Amino acid sequence: MDTKRKDLVVRGRWRPVGPRTLGAVCAVAAAGALLAGCGSGGKSVSGAPDSPEVASPAAATSPGGSPNASPGRNLTKDQSERKELFAKTKADYEHALNAAAGAVPHSKPVSTELKGGDGGNPVWETVMATSDGTAHALRVDAVTGKAGKPVTEQQKAEDRKALATRLRDATVTAPMAAKTAMAKKSGKVAAVELENADHGKPVWKVDVVSTSDWKKTTFDVDAKDNKILKEHTDQD
Repeated sequence: MDTKRKDLVVRGRWRPVGPRTLGAVCAVAAAGALLAGCGSGGKSVSGAPDSPEVASPAAATSPGGSPNASPGRNLTKDQSERKELFAKTKADYEHALNAAAGAVPHSKPVSTELKGGDGGNPVWETVMATSDGTAHALRVDAVTGKAGKPVTEQQKAEDRKALATRLRDATVTAPMAAKTAMAKKSGKVAAVELENADHGKPVWKVDVVSTSDWKKTTFDVDAKDNKILKEHTDQD
């Protein structure tokens, strides 16, 4: 290399293209002359397998700077808990409702939700109600599918009457509402609950957890015509 060309390299004004010459430039940069050209810019160097800058922490983030949400990585606390619960669950929500119905004769489901029980074992926290609106709470083991002993809830007369009306008006069953929700979002049902919507009509709130990212989507399903009224995906 002649003196004039060497001076251009040192000043950083001449940047050759190609693997061989690029490696030469980065070698000069390591001496401190071209840190801006071959420094820690967060990009891998193509064609320079011996370069220490082949990988950088920035490669683990999205263009916007947020961590990639690939399955099994960078899960939030809630997402991790859902994944762990479903990994242990053997009896699904339908099994839980059937077991609860056997424990509370002549009853209909009001709600069931998958939660962590004693020792971290999953259980379905379930509420059943008879035709007069009397509610009974019980747990169904999500591993064995066995229902525990039901406990009659303390209710005000007006609450019991309102629940009886809600059960009577709901012509759509809990499994029907859950299937409608899962037709929109594939995954696993984590909760089903019969509530009154703002317009006074009964709705089933169905939580569906996606097994790809373990996010939860809540659907409001009309308990009379089985149509989805709204949905919301929890980012936690």
